[in-house]
Amino acid sequence: MARKYRWRNGRNSGGPPIVLTCVSIEAVTEPLRERRLVRGLVWGATALWGAWALGRLTGADRIPFLDALTIPLVSLTPYMAAFSPVPVAAALVSRNRRAALTAGAVVIAFGFAVLPRAIADDQPPAHGPALKVMSANLMFGRASYPEVVELVRAERVDVLSVQEFTPDARNGLAEAGLHALLPYEVVDARWGAEGSGVYSRHPLTALPPLPGTVMALPRASLTLDGRTVEITAVHPLPPINGPQRADWDHVLRTLPRPSKGVTSILAGDFNATLDHARLRSLLHSGYRDAADTRGKGLTPSWGVTMFGPPLTLDHILVPENVAVRSYRVTPLEGTDHRPVITALTLP
Repeated sequence: MARKYRWRNGRNSGGPPIVLTCVSIEAVTEPLRERRLVRGLVWGATALWGAWALGRLTGADRIPFLDALTIPLVSLTPYMAAFSPVPVAAALVSRNRRAALTAGAVVIAFGFAVLPRAIADDQPPAHGPALKVMSANLMFGRASYPEVVELVRAERVDVLSVQEFTPDARNGLAEAGLHALLPYEVVDARWGAEGSGVYSRHPLTALPPLPGTVMALPRASLTLDGRTVEITAVHPLPPINGPQRADWDHVLRTLPRPSKGVTSILAGDFNATLDHARLRSLLHSGYRDAADTRGKGLTPSWGVTMFGPPLTLDHILVPENVAVRSYRVTPLEGTDHRPVITALTLP
């Protein structure tokens, strides 16, 4: 609080009084404290977003003893990226130039990690046969079987990968007429969420499944115009505890890599997003994500209706020499996932 005091000069009593203003210490220090608090909050927000971006770019979700926290958190990276301008705005409002520049660099880092998924890539010069692939998680076999069959019919699907595939789902799909469209199958139906299967318009040959996995991951090959295509139905456990993280990591590390003379396609519920370092490592082995290459890599396939937050967990990975002509995510009654469908041209 400021107080005013009047003092009259004795040698010039007729002159105007001299006014002295005394300002209390509290009046001086309170604005200073507020500025320091605002400054601390701005730098704290900048540090939070910056640490997240750094962890995403460096693959912090692969660090032992941190993965229990970082694996689930890194899947939220697109949401953090969407709000990354907040520290920039706060720094500008508070006139903190250094914080604004630092927060701006963080926004650029998030953009580098996330924005390419919304931009379509150039396609390789593939001129081989066309192949349409669909993947659907049936949620413990509760999805609408007639809707699955109708999607296969309407989209003219050639290969269907199904997860959480139960004996009831196998019978239900057969009764709904799936075999009239996709008469060939390599399936491993199990109760609960462990079963998976591959259906095809073309004859299939069963391949050895991946060893040491909790979930069924059937594999099959087909021949199309002299070209060998191998399909793997992918579904690791969700990485929500230690044993499940171990299975998730094992599956993503041991999935088939692209090889010369064979078109290897991975289709299913990966329980991973493109922000997870393990999935990015798989892509770097020679795959492309069909959604990402069509500029739809941020379209969620899980958590849109029943749970949340919406995430992109379902993927179709193809070798780099395969052209992705189209990609879409479509609703399906009775499941927490949405089927993904892509049209491909083989090399």
